[in-house]
Amino acid sequence: MSQVSEDREDRVDTPAPEPEPVEQPEPAKKVSKAGRNLPAAIAVGLVLGAAIVVSLLTVRHLFIGIVAIAIAVGTIELAGALRRAADIRVALVPVLVGGQAMIWLAWPFGREGLVTAFVLTVLACLLWRLPGGAQGYLRDVGASVFAAAYLPLFGAFAAMLVDPDDGVGRVLTFMICVVASDTGGYIAGVLGGKHPMAPSISPKKTWEGFAGSMVAGLVAGALSLSLLLHGHAWQGMLFGVAVVLTATLGDLVESLIKRDLGIKDMGTMLPGHGGLMDRLDSLLPSAVVSWLLLSAFVPIP
Repeated sequence: MSQVSEDREDRVDTPAPEPEPVEQPEPAKKVSKAGRNLPAAIAVGLVLGAAIVVSLLTVRHLFIGIVAIAIAVGTIELAGALRRAADIRVALVPVLVGGQAMIWLAWPFGREGLVTAFVLTVLACLLWRLPGGAQGYLRDVGASVFAAAYLPLFGAFAAMLVDPDDGVGRVLTFMICVVASDTGGYIAGVLGGKHPMAPSISPKKTWEGFAGSMVAGLVAGALSLSLLLHGHAWQGMLFGVAVVLTATLGDLVESLIKRDLGIKDMGTMLPGHGGLMDRLDSLLPSAVVSWLLLSAFVPIP
């Protein structure tokens, strides 16, 4: 009995440990079915569009400056992504300087200035990488030449659109068709996208979305080319189809590059969009086709 009492006295009642507070999960960001932060994407798109429209309606050649800035930022993003993901070192200084030369020389000298600046940029990239030795030389130079062609060479065609007297109409026609393609594809893909177009490259891109892009591009091309540039509706429809095809190709190409590098976005500069490069993907190849077709359909005054 005494032994039991001693045991009871020796035993000290300790309070039960309080349960650790459970961390509440952070509220999920509003992301649309297509994978974008829709409010942020719309806001950024409106700001970028407003900047372009203001430049065109005030001093139209300011548009060239917008193109030059966008291409410089996109080049930096692409070079950074290549270096972080694959240790590929773009000759950034020659590509940046040469890229600006391509855009600004294309204004007074047209294709001759553009091609000359591009060739000199390639030569500069070859020389810039020489001190780094043979290891990875071809890889780095190839990436540098690719960056110079993919961004400033293509972008310079957008800059050349604004130079003629009817340049405002040309740029607006180009931009309206690209935006229509993107918007039409987005809406159709969200509402009825069921059949993946290229699941191994871009799983969220569907044939239904592509059909929406095509319908929107046809309408936008017919209206914008006939109303803004006094061309024929059938020319506008052909133009719209071409822009939808090249814009879609541009999206797929950049998606393939990002999958190869194992990254989601080229950057984080634009909320809801990723990097600026993620917005330029459909514009860059479309600028080349737009310049070629508008030059053929609408004689330069």
